[in-house]
Amino acid sequence: MYFLLLQRGYNTGDLSLVYPLARGTGPMLSTVSAIVFFGERPTPIALGGAILIAICVFVLSGDIRQLQKMGTGSTVIYGLLTGTIIAAYTLWDKRAVSTLLIPPLLLDYCSTLGRVALLAPFALRSWDKVRTEWSTHRLEAIGVAFLNPLSYILVLTALVFTPVSYIAPSREISVLIGAFMGTHLLRESDAPRRLFAAAGMMLGMIAIAID
Repeated sequence: MYFLLLQRGYNTGDLSLVYPLARGTGPMLSTVSAIVFFGERPTPIALGGAILIAICVFVLSGDIRQLQKMGTGSTVIYGLLTGTIIAAYTLWDKRAVSTLLIPPLLLDYCSTLGRVALLAPFALRSWDKVRTEWSTHRLEAIGVAFLNPLSYILVLTALVFTPVSYIAPSREISVLIGAFMGTHLLRESDAPRRLFAAAGMMLGMIAIAID
């Protein structure tokens, strides 16, 4: 669900809008859920960081009426849904590695097998597109295939002995990088507001992480 929703979001809107929305709401929801379900007790500074993230999400999204005119409403929905999925799988993975004691490498390996099984029918139905993408973006695909699981194995390893309210926000340093790439490399519009909001979200994440 995470990968499908994120790709749908990228299909309908700008990277600098979808990515910060998804990665910003994820740690906020993870922190709140960890308090409710796992009994974690972050300090007022961390809670302030969560509120700052929520405010910046709306700043990043812009005026609701303008979004409707621009036709970006579905983009915002995909971003928020992706953030919700991030929070859900973060909580589940925390339970898996710290309570059920599943080794991080094994958990990521089985998750990859599950994604292959679920997505294979979609790939087979569009095999011509798969071949085209492989021939034109082979190096990029190999890079993602290596770096994506490696990064999350490191996250899972940290979750074994660290509260969710620390790990979930600290891994979102990529929000600023994603916003920068979207506005500078991809020449997406409204750069000052989006970068300002992304920076505010980053400060909120730092506040949560120093709890």
